[in-house]
Amino acid sequence: MAPSGKKDAREQIARLCRELDRHGRLYYLEDRPVISDADYDGLLRQLGELETRFPEFARSDSPTQRVGAPPAAGFESRAHLAPMLSLDNALGEAELQAFDQRVRRELGREDEPIEYACEPKLDGAGIELIYRDGQLEAGLTRGDGSRGEDVTANLRLVLSIPLAIEFESVPPTLSVRGEIVLPKAPLRRLNAARIESGEEPFANPRNAAAGALRQLHQVDRRRLRSLEFRAYAVADPAALGVASQMEILGRLADFGFAVSPESAAKKGIDAVARYHEELLRGRNDLPVECDGSVVKLNRLDQQDEVGNLARSPRWAIAMKFPPEQARTRVEAIEVQVGRTGALTPVAKLTPVSVGGVTVSNASLHNQDEIDRKDVRIGDTIVVQRAGDVIPQIVGVIPEERPAKTRRFRLPKRCPVCKAQTVRLEGEVVTRCPNLDCPAQLKTNLRHLASRGAFDIEGLGEKLIDQLVERGTVSRLSDVFALDAVALGELDRMGEKSAENLVASLAAARDTTLARFLIGLGIRHVGTNVAGLLAQRFGDLDRLASASVDTLAAIAGVGPVIAESVSRFFGDPRNRAETERFRELGVRWEVRAEAAPIEDGPLSGKSFVLTGTLLNLKRSEARERIEAAGGRVSGSVSKKTDYLVAGADPGSKLRKAGELEVAVLDEAGLLEILK
Repeated sequence: MAPSGKKDAREQIARLCRELDRHGRLYYLEDRPVISDADYDGLLRQLGELETRFPEFARSDSPTQRVGAPPAAGFESRAHLAPMLSLDNALGEAELQAFDQRVRRELGREDEPIEYACEPKLDGAGIELIYRDGQLEAGLTRGDGSRGEDVTANLRLVLSIPLAIEFESVPPTLSVRGEIVLPKAPLRRLNAARIESGEEPFANPRNAAAGALRQLHQVDRRRLRSLEFRAYAVADPAALGVASQMEILGRLADFGFAVSPESAAKKGIDAVARYHEELLRGRNDLPVECDGSVVKLNRLDQQDEVGNLARSPRWAIAMKFPPEQARTRVEAIEVQVGRTGALTPVAKLTPVSVGGVTVSNASLHNQDEIDRKDVRIGDTIVVQRAGDVIPQIVGVIPEERPAKTRRFRLPKRCPVCKAQTVRLEGEVVTRCPNLDCPAQLKTNLRHLASRGAFDIEGLGEKLIDQLVERGTVSRLSDVFALDAVALGELDRMGEKSAENLVASLAAARDTTLARFLIGLGIRHVGTNVAGLLAQRFGDLDRLASASVDTLAAIAGVGPVIAESVSRFFGDPRNRAETERFRELGVRWEVRAEAAPIEDGPLSGKSFVLTGTLLNLKRSEARERIEAAGGRVSGSVSKKTDYLVAGADPGSKLRKAGELEVAVLDEAGLLEILK
């Protein structure tokens, strides 16, 4: 809205400065933007136009005068060898044409076309690499353009960054500028792992890349090694003896740096516009995320002649692609039950095209995510393709919310089998605990047959699929009711194979209580905990009737596992299923109940787990800590002894720093568990 007077203009400028500062902190420092790049650019443009009309109200600390954000706390700050400037944006071909007209006018070449270097605008994090005598000395983030965060230790793990340049014409001091990106393929793998563990996927490759670089303790080395560095500039081109931007890219490639192969020189702005359109059409086929094109005067002498502004070069501009976001409506929220029993809410959307793909579903992940975004049926929402991988709801447009909408809550009973759902302390995932839930049956059967459980030779994945799909097995215990006749009716099941499987089942019936507990797939009950429970109670009936307090008092079990075990045996369906196993001949040696164990080597120590561990699952880490007598809690407090930080630790790591709680990475945890 246009200001009605100077007072109104001053208030609007102040408001825009505050709003842009907030979004800048979320984007640069916390890696969790809440508005799109296009929306941010629109606000920045509004502010710039107001400051041009009312220069008396322009502030020296205005966001229009900043390149990025100040270096974050926790990293050493270091000055760049030369300022790392930002780029102005062209929001359409008309503004691209205006840029070309201005450049030609300032060069005195208004009647002839200019040669431009065109490059993909990579969606990553800007970086400066400083080399002394060919050796990597430092790596800095863009920071505020003058100073950046020294993230050298993290950058050394990025495999595409040369630690040394072995080339005869390398200057004694070389500053290489470029972009750290997370390619699409590793982003898909990382997001799949995060979704499986109940974590929110990365919103886009830029935030995933920037967050990896700013790990203080290198807790996510896998993500660091997945990053890629693409070089596109040097601070001092004269030191290379080159005359154009395209020659800079060629020399950087000679030095061993990856450069964008799509880069090209184009004569005239119409050719530049065609380059941009071709890049847009092929963006989904690129291995890295690209959100536009960068247009630079190719000749370096012309760049010098046109010059720079305080925050941006006048000889370059970024032409952004249309945002891969769209508005649509939430028609319904359906709850799906995954193979591990996790309940996942999925928003059913009015179909909308986002980046050339029709989107009609978007995962809401868990109850916490629904509450955080307050997504309701009937809402108008903004949806985007997160990192070109999965549709994601960016946010709700509250002013368009219909009257009398209700907050959405995950059901108290499983939508598939109607068993009562559970959410354990410290977990974000709500689950169906029913052993025989049809949505989980195949997964539970594979676990039952695994080596650590019943170890049923011949009961493989394809056979399990056939047993379930034909209805031969409809509950877990049905496995032990199989005979040669039933097996002989299956596809590709010969008489000898059927006899062998029947023999394997007969052998598997004679087991131990610990293996039986593992086979049941009780949440958080792995090898160590199953052994502790079998040793303590000696038989299933005593275990099944034990109270939560009795279970939690066992060294190595603790309250979270105790709650999980108690809830499992408190479900009549599960009790009936364990009884049927025994009716079908599953047996173990019954032993006397053991006296309670009072202490363990980590007795009295409190742990909190956060992030994704590289080699251990969170549940395995919890089991091993509790098996040693430690206690695992869901939140950091003054009583916490250790925070175990995996990849993307988030706010818990900051809280641990504030409370001076000792922080362990995965290697440190394994060391104290020895």
